[in-house]
This record gives sequence, C-alpha cells and structure tokens, in this order.
Amino acid sequence: MATLDLSGVTKSFGATRVLHGVDLAVADGEMIVIVGASGCGKSTLLRIVAGLETPTGGSVRIAGRDVTALEPADRDIAMVFQNYALYPHMTVAQNMGYGLKIRGLPRAEIERRVRDSAALLGIEALLDRRPRQLSGGQRQRVAMGRAIVREPKLFLFDEPLSNLDAKLRVQMRAEIRRLQKRLGVTSLFVTHDQVEAMTLGDRLVVMHQGHAAQVATPMEIFERPADTYVAGFIGSPAMNFLAGRLAEDGRAVALAAGPVIRFADGPRPGPEGLPLTIGIRPEHVRPDPAGLPLALDLVEPLGSETVLHGRLPQGEALVVKLAGPGPREGSLPVSLPAEALHVFVAEGGRRLDPMG
Repeated sequence: MATLDLSGVTKSFGATRVLHGVDLAVADGEMIVIVGASGCGKSTLLRIVAGLETPTGGSVRIAGRDVTALEPADRDIAMVFQNYALYPHMTVAQNMGYGLKIRGLPRAEIERRVRDSAALLGIEALLDRRPRQLSGGQRQRVAMGRAIVREPKLFLFDEPLSNLDAKLRVQMRAEIRRLQKRLGVTSLFVTHDQVEAMTLGDRLVVMHQGHAAQVATPMEIFERPADTYVAGFIGSPAMNFLAGRLAEDGRAVALAAGPVIRFADGPRPGPEGLPLTIGIRPEHVRPDPAGLPLALDLVEPLGSETVLHGRLPQGEALVVKLAGPGPREGSLPVSLPAEALHVFVAEGGRRLDPMG
C-alpha cells in the first residue's frame, strides 16, 4: 500500500496546454475518482501517474519516492484499461499470470496468486478459457484479476466500465468498490460518468479544462460545489441556473424571473446589483400554488419519480424532479426555497458564500 502525491503537474502537447498545475495528495488505501467531460485532461493525468506520458512540469511521488522519470514497469502500479487488453491466444490463467512470469516469479507463486485472485473475483471456472469465450463482464474481471495478482502499491482504472451495458456497469462498479475496500490498495479511477464517480470515490477530483476545479468528498461536492461548472456537472438531472442580482445589502437575490428571495443563511459580500447566477437542484424545486407558473415542455415519467422540463414566464428553462407521478401537460406553479439555493458570481462562476 502507498500514498500518491502530485505536485504542480503540467502537460503541454506542442503549444496546447492540457494540464495546468494539478496538485493532489492521495492517502494510503484511498479511492480517488477523477471525473470530468471529454477533453478535460483526466486521462492525461492518469497516464502521467502510470508513466505512459511525461509531465511538462511538476512531480509524481508514490510511497514518498519520486517516480516522475521512471518507466511504468518501475513504478509498482497496475492498470485496468477500457479495452481489457487481454492476449487472445492465452487462457485466462495465462493472461492473469503473464506479468508475473515476465518478472521471473516461481511457477508455484504465480499459480497461487492467480488461484487466489480468481477466487476473489469468482472466476475460478474460467481459468482455462480464452478471451473470445468470455462475456464483457467476465473479461473485465479477468483484467482486474491481472492487476490484483501483481499486488501493486497503486491501482489505476482508465474508464474500465465504459464498454459494458448499463445493468452490468452498476454490478461491476459495486464489485470494484467492494474489492478495493477489501484489498485496501490506493486507487485512481478515471470516468466521465458522474454517477460512477459519486458511488465509487472516497474523494472526487472534478477536472475542467486542465484544472482540478474541486477536490472533495462526493457529498461535499454535491452540497457545496465550488463553481458553476462543478455544480452543473455533478447531479442528475443537472442543477438549474437562473440569472439574478444581489439585493437588500446582500441579504437577498432579485431574480430575473421575478421574485426577490432572501438568503436563508445570511448576507453575501458584494455591491448592490452584483450579477449572480443562482443554482437550484431539480429535486429541491417545490410545487407551490402561490409560486411561479412553469409552462411544461416535456414530462418524463420514470416510475418512482417524474422529471418535468419547462419554462418560467421570462423564458428561462427550469427542470423539476418530483417523487412519484406528476402532471402530464399544462403548467405547474413552483417555488424556489431559499435554503436550497446555491449562489455564484455570474462572472467566472465562483461560489459566493455568506459573510463571516
């Protein structure tokens, strides 16, 4: 087991800077999920940790040892890829043990590790099969087994579930989390799926345009997003954003949609009239006979809940998530509870917390 420390990691491809000084400290046994949209730099960051890319600047330390200039084979890591990368002419057992064979471990030790890992993953019956005889989920377990047998200091997962169907993804992410906790191996997991991120990580690194926009626990990020990008990326359906201005000496927001809402948690710093972006999650919007009329454009009945898409009188889009059934058409009056509002400065999108 080991710690991982990234300090000021930058990466440029020619004149294009893709990572802008990323700092990250991962504790021994911690599962960190790096999440973000395509092109944000998350896979590049993982490849730098793996030694598959060389950083333009900064350093990578594993278990206190500077590995920035070391080859992947010298870093004591194991990586699980999106495409499994199994040798088609080898059996499952041979695939799992190949890395150990290359390292010169005795045959008895290789067989023991393969057998133990197969038992852990429930694939003992597959050891004599070849990859073409396996389902997608079975291939993913083999790829994980190949990583486990190495007994590395660090696990790296590069979108390992993206090729699986939705049901199998849910099953496999639960298995990965269970195994990681049981093995206690420090792990980095890259995904573009915010549901995977929320359910897998001890902490999340939300990447945006090569920056670590926020590093925190899943619930901290959900409840106190650092900026409008993080707020809009984490949560499903995505957070609603409405335009407004600071009012009443910072004690309220005057929404472009009409109402003035006094903040429930104290005044915000800033000049009167400061342009704001107000965020509210769809599940926090409340039906209210005395509220704003929401003209419905689309209704999505999902069984246990209903998602409503509509527009406020000034034309701003608003999404509402209700428990149980909802109206199928027409309009729905809604209110925006003050205690559920997230307040951001319109320019730059940073969170604006209460004074004091």
